[in-house]
Amino acid sequence: MPQLARPLSPHIGIYRWQWTMTLSILHRATGIALAVGTILLVALLLSLAAGPAAYARVQACCASPFGQVLLLGWTWSLCYHLCNGIRHLAWDVGWGFEIARGRLTGWIAIGASLLLTLAIWACVFVRGGAA
Repeated sequence: MPQLARPLSPHIGIYRWQWTMTLSILHRATGIALAVGTILLVALLLSLAAGPAAYARVQACCASPFGQVLLLGWTWSLCYHLCNGIRHLAWDVGWGFEIARGRLTGWIAIGASLLLTLAIWACVFVRGGAA
């Protein structure tokens, strides 16, 4: 069968990289991070039900530097996904599709997520690391 000279459907190579593309990919990635991070939360709850020794092991893992980085990343993922989700809700009602407003709300989502993460971790440290 001969090859038809038809145009190809749009491909990522045709589009110029945009800020909204980055934020969309980041929104999906943080959703995946939240799903994976929930495994840690389930492990914590199961260890709590299993007894003090099991809980102490999971708590020690979370208190390690690697555990702290994971918890920080999970916290930021939660905050970003929340802020960007609110942005998506605004789009659902037809607000914020203009290019300038889309860029601005993207930066607001990033900034608000960082501020929320800092506020959460400040509360944690003020309480001495207790949940």
